[in-house]
Amino acid sequence: MTSLPTLFSLLLVTGSVLAQDSQTSPVANTALRLELLKRAEQDQAIRRELIAKGVQQMTEEDGARIRAIDADNTARMKAIVQQYGWPGPELVGKDGSEAAFFLVQHADHTFQKEMLPLVRNAYVTGGLLGQDYALLQDRVLVGDGKPQLYGTQFKFRGKELVPDPIEDELNVDRRRAEVGLPSLAEYLEFARRMYFPENRPE
Repeated sequence: MTSLPTLFSLLLVTGSVLAQDSQTSPVANTALRLELLKRAEQDQAIRRELIAKGVQQMTEEDGARIRAIDADNTARMKAIVQQYGWPGPELVGKDGSEAAFFLVQHADHTFQKEMLPLVRNAYVTGGLLGQDYALLQDRVLVGDGKPQLYGTQFKFRGKELVPDPIEDELNVDRRRAEVGLPSLAEYLEFARRMYFPENRPE
C-alpha cells in the first residue's frame, strides 16, 4: 500500500487554497480552471475523510479509493500538460494552478520528476507558492532514495512522526523560511495534532 505520508502530507502544509470564488482576474480557460478545482477538491475531500476517521484505521479499500482518484487525476494532468504546458495563473487562475499542483503532488513518482522543473519555474516566476516547490522537491528526492532538503516528508513510527533523512539538517529551518514554511519543529507539532487529535491537550 502507498505510505501514509504520501497519501496525506499535502493537506498538512497547504490546507485549503481552493476557494472557487477567490478568482477575480480574467483567465484564458475558465472551464479548465473549474475542472481542476473540482478534481483537487475531490483529492482533498477523501483525505480529510480518512484523517477524520483516523489514519491508522485506514483499510486496503480506503487506499484503493485514493489510488483510483490519483490515477485518474494523473492521467488528466498528463493530457493537460501535453496540450498547454504547465497550467499557470494566466490560463486557469492562481487557484486553478494551485489545484493542478495538488494533483501532481499525488501523482506517480515518474510524473512528479517530469513536473519538477515546471513547478520550480512556476515558483520562481510567481505562479506557485514556495511551499509547493519544496514539497515536490522533497518528494522527488525521497522517492529517489536521497535526503530531502526541506523536511516535508516523514514516516509514522507508532504515534510519532519522524522526518525522512534531511541533507544538512542544521540549516533546514533557514531553507524552510526561504520558501515560506514554518520551522521543522512547528511543522511536526502541527502534524501530530492533525493526525493524532486524541493527543491534543484539553
